[in-house]
Amino acid sequence: MARRRKKKETTDSSSGGGWITTFADLMSLLLTFFILLYSMSSVSLEKFQEASNSIQSAFNGGDSVIEGSTVTDTETETEPSEDIIAVPSEDAIDPELIKMYDEVVEFLETKDMTAQASVKYDQDGIYVNIQESILFGSGSAIIADSGKNTLNNLGELIQQFENDVVIEGYTDNVPMNNANFSSNWELSTSRALSVLRYLSEERSVTPTRLSAKGYGEYHPSVPNNSDENRAKNRKVNIVLVYDQQEE
Repeated sequence: MARRRKKKETTDSSSGGGWITTFADLMSLLLTFFILLYSMSSVSLEKFQEASNSIQSAFNGGDSVIEGSTVTDTETETEPSEDIIAVPSEDAIDPELIKMYDEVVEFLETKDMTAQASVKYDQDGIYVNIQESILFGSGSAIIADSGKNTLNNLGELIQQFENDVVIEGYTDNVPMNNANFSSNWELSTSRALSVLRYLSEERSVTPTRLSAKGYGEYHPSVPNNSDENRAKNRKVNIVLVYDQQEE
């Protein structure tokens, strides 16, 4: 009987050892599973390497420890990229200026003037660009008849606003020296003054709103390296000055 009892005790001991082995295998698999979840939740190369080492350690029967390991929900906690966030600029265009620009464009289209004048804007105002060939003859500051028709319409446009108006004259870099003008400075300034006087005297624009500038050849819109570009640089700009404090 004693031998039978001893054999029974040995069988029970073997059965208990098998259960522990199965449980240990299950824990190892669960540990490996959560380590994989962790590694997939983080793109960090350092974290990935740490997870890889931990997996190897688990399969080799060692301890698996990942310092500071937490699984992060990438959908809810990931911070937006700076490329996606729209950061307002200090020079952001005021909506009222955009509204003015739209009104100017609509006016030019209504008057069928898009071939005579182009328009653009920045934070300082709206620029109506008129090419020299429409307003003046070559080397002259006398307004041509075609230019008067254009200025009549632009005078009507200016009267729709209360903004100050700056007339800017520009030339190309071809030297100027004729009976009336000895430099492009004088030509550009005289053309700006001719437009200013026409708007004041013929279209009744308030003189206190008007000023003129001559830039000569020194502020070209495009390089003066071809006849086409030089023609673009010979122009007069009528600038509706935008001052947000005035609105």
